[in-house]
Amino acid sequence: MKFNNKTVIVTGAAGGIGLAIAKKFAAEGANLVLADINMDQLQTAGRQIASPNGVIPLLSQCDVSEEEQAVATVTNAMQHFGSLDVIINNAGLMIFKKLEEHTTEDWMRILSVDLMGAFYFIKGAFLHMKNGGAIINISSIHALETTPMVATYAAAKAALLSLTRSAAIEGKEKGIRVNAILPGAIDTPMLWQNPNIKAGLEQVSKDSVGKPEDIADVAAFLASDEAAFVQGAMAEVDGGRLNRL
Repeated sequence: MKFNNKTVIVTGAAGGIGLAIAKKFAAEGANLVLADINMDQLQTAGRQIASPNGVIPLLSQCDVSEEEQAVATVTNAMQHFGSLDVIINNAGLMIFKKLEEHTTEDWMRILSVDLMGAFYFIKGAFLHMKNGGAIINISSIHALETTPMVATYAAAKAALLSLTRSAAIEGKEKGIRVNAILPGAIDTPMLWQNPNIKAGLEQVSKDSVGKPEDIADVAAFLASDEAAFVQGAMAEVDGGRLNRL
């Protein structure tokens, strides 16, 4: 098992891509820390995790936009499992408004979750993670090509790519690899609740929709020793959809 006895934090782990990632790492023997703002959904997710080692996931109710909660999650992981080896920054928030309707509060909320949340966990990793650790930031193809009504989300996910590059440069001397995944259309509630899709402003064909497990597989590779020479990469996992936009 690739991640036997390694401690993995997954944010936004209560459903969708985050839960799929958690299940993948559990199957590979990881000690899991599941972080999410919704404790009820997190407890449900925790019951779905099957570890071959019988290790029960540590559940951490965490609003990633609050630094002290991110710090507490990292601290609890270290105290509970004795190490910190992988962080998957998956927690994200998306709103749909015309650009001129966005408020300062809209911008700060999206940036605080989608960008600052990742920063807080990267900072925690740099303070506590040992040589050989890995960080995976879940960005989006909206960071490269986007659609109307999602300016805050697209900007935050683009900034997350920049943060990934900077963290990869500074993480190299610490022996910590930092990479990003850019999911395309993935079969999650966030996709189907998108009003752009409901209104036909954004077209998604069936062959362009991936599964959460597709992202989980790439995350597991990037966190593994098999990707030891992969640093600062931006992996587009979209079934080639970006090429057609």
